[in-house]
Amino acid sequence: MSSSAPPTIENRSPRSPFAGPGERGRQLWRAAIEAVLAGALVLLTHTGESDIDVRLKVGWAAVVVLGLIGVGLVLVRRRFPVAGVVGLAALMGVVPSVAMLTAVAAYTASRHRETPRRRVGLLLVAAASAMVTCAVFTPVLGPGSWSFGLALGAVLGVTTVVVPGLVGTAAGQQDRLLRALRERTAAAEEARRLADSEARVRERSRIAAEMHDLVGHRLSLVSLHAGGLEMALLKEAPELRDEAAVVGRASRDAMQELREVLGVLGPLGRDTGTDALTDATGTRADIEALVEESRGGGIPIAFSWEGPDLDARPARVRRAVHRVVRESLTNVHRYAAGAHVTVTVRHADERVEVGVRNGVPPVPPTATTGLGTGRGLIGLRERVALLGGDLEAGRTPGGGFAVAADIPADPGPGAETADADPYDSRPATVGGPGGGLSALQRRLAGAVTGLLGLAGVGMMMLFGLMLVVDAYGPVYRSPEEPRVGMSREQVLRSVSGDDDTVRAAAAGREPPRPGSATDCMYPWGAGEAKGGRLEIVRYCFRSDILIAIDRFTVPMVTEKATEPPRGRRAHD
Repeated sequence: MSSSAPPTIENRSPRSPFAGPGERGRQLWRAAIEAVLAGALVLLTHTGESDIDVRLKVGWAAVVVLGLIGVGLVLVRRRFPVAGVVGLAALMGVVPSVAMLTAVAAYTASRHRETPRRRVGLLLVAAASAMVTCAVFTPVLGPGSWSFGLALGAVLGVTTVVVPGLVGTAAGQQDRLLRALRERTAAAEEARRLADSEARVRERSRIAAEMHDLVGHRLSLVSLHAGGLEMALLKEAPELRDEAAVVGRASRDAMQELREVLGVLGPLGRDTGTDALTDATGTRADIEALVEESRGGGIPIAFSWEGPDLDARPARVRRAVHRVVRESLTNVHRYAAGAHVTVTVRHADERVEVGVRNGVPPVPPTATTGLGTGRGLIGLRERVALLGGDLEAGRTPGGGFAVAADIPADPGPGAETADADPYDSRPATVGGPGGGLSALQRRLAGAVTGLLGLAGVGMMMLFGLMLVVDAYGPVYRSPEEPRVGMSREQVLRSVSGDDDTVRAAAAGREPPRPGSATDCMYPWGAGEAKGGRLEIVRYCFRSDILIAIDRFTVPMVTEKATEPPRGRRAHD
């Protein structure tokens, strides 16, 4: 007889309908969200590196295409970690805007690769590919010389490949450690549960053996002497033969009840006696048989059953229903003989309700019978409680007695009952990482941690780029010097942008501008300081075309200068 417990996640087939379209839909949603976030990272990185990207001799169309390639590589980083990391690192040497995507891919690949040698090799190859592509493409695309590209690739490789890879390695080791600890905890919990079950079995067997030795022998002697007395009285005092027969039947009934108790206390699942567990125990036919047996003893009983039969329910549930009805009817026989009894069983989808109610007996129980010790009801209450149910017993307002049990129809694998298998091989379950947190809270914490990590990587990368740019200075500029006739965009590739400090220093000390000039630009650091004077280079444009390059000097102090500016001009 199989239990109707639902399958666990681990036991579900890969073709289960619960893991089909729903799982595919979740994967598509996750891919779409990751694509949007990756595009946002590319735009943010492009904004932070605009001083470098503006010097790339690559059109916007090519930049967009390369950015989309980077987004595609970061989406397949879990399935193809090597191609994703190395491809993004190489692409970063051409378009530095995909640097943050490279950091994400390096972190993911390092976290899920368990072999240290392969993990280190992947990070080194990716960092080397970033340096090589930067050194090769930097002179071609315009930002600077090959040495500047090599330094730029080294900074990008360390900040977006090596550092995220090390963080991912630490996170992966933590995940594997937590997994090992969870498995060890589950094994220890399973061992403890098995030890407790074995201890219960031994204690029950010890109690059964003691009862058999202490009580069984005495009852056997009583039955034997009662039989001998009945045969002796058959000739000597026939009128007392019936009394001896009553003693003999009582001793045999006591032996039968003792066998039943020993069957319950003995090895679990191995009840003995006439009431041993069978496939019919607790079913409608079994309860009807108990009712008919009591009716044969002179007890008027009204029986009703609502809902389907219990033949598909677990054995421990059927046994509990049987014990509740049998114990209640036994109490009626002992303490309320002749009273009207109502037995009801209601079987719903999730609960089984059992009720046995009797009225006031026509003849009060004799003093020798008494009102009982209540131990039978205590045992029933414990049995029902172990299944996760409730049992109530007490006198009714009319003077009768009622027993009502509410039992789960399927207690599930966590319920331990007196009829459970002591060597149940179900694995113990323990909470996953952050078991005290909900799934939404864990995801929010992971998202916040990821954003902080990306912000840290971005700060390190920008700081490294600033150091490289400051260190290389003129080498960072394009090899082509500005000349008259160039466009404004070509001039910006060769010199830094307009500087307000230089413009203020030149105010009132610069030579006259060309008459046709629409505006002029004063870059910082274009000239040199000599003899306490600062050389300023002024670039004047007409309709974004360079028409004049003026060089002049101004004093480096804030005092008023009396001499006119000295300089030379190159113009059209």
